Amino acid sequence: MRAEAGPVLVLLEGPSDVAALGAVLGRCAPRVPRTAYRLVDMGGVTNTAAHLRAARADRPSWPVLGLCDEAESWVVARALQQQGVEAGDGADLAQHGFFVCRRDLEEELIRALGVEGCLLLLERAGLGHRFRSFSRQRVWADRPVRERLHRFAGVASGRKILLARQMAAALPAESVPPPLAALARSLQELAGERTRS
Repeated sequence: MRAEAGPVLVLLEGPSDVAALGAVLGRCAPRVPRTAYRLVDMGGVTNTAAHLRAARADRPSWPVLGLCDEAESWVVARALQQQGVEAGDGADLAQHGFFVCRRDLEEELIRALGVEGCLLLLERAGLGHRFRSFSRQRVWADRPVRERLHRFAGVASGRKILLARQMAAALPAESVPPPLAALARSLQELAGERTRS
């Protein structure tokens, strides 16, 4: 289906998702011009329906992609259903342009980068000493390192954005988490179609 001229909208839960995806697209879809898409910070996944309504009202044929967490995929499925899309129970969201992180984006990035890679990144970012102090807290001391990394990355909003961007940028193209890689491929395909139309 031919789309009207305009950027592909990519609906994202928050600013850390925008930061991470921006870094991934620079690596995985370098030939897609920045003007071909718009990364939208929705201010929370519960705003998906409102953003979809606004997008459809503005330009009904504009393509829309998105990213969400597995536990909240039903929110996106319901928002799509409200737009007349048969999205089922959320398991088939990728068919409709929305890609699902297993737990959340941070967990996907930590798994892809690996514990050692994450620890090295924290040292380079000047946060290694803070992570070690955090890890000595009684409530976290006996938790697996991956859990500590996940909590540490998400405990402060500025840090969450910084680390999401840096973790995504540190990944080789072949190690980008599947939902992010799939979103980048879809965006590349859509941008190519719109260039040819």
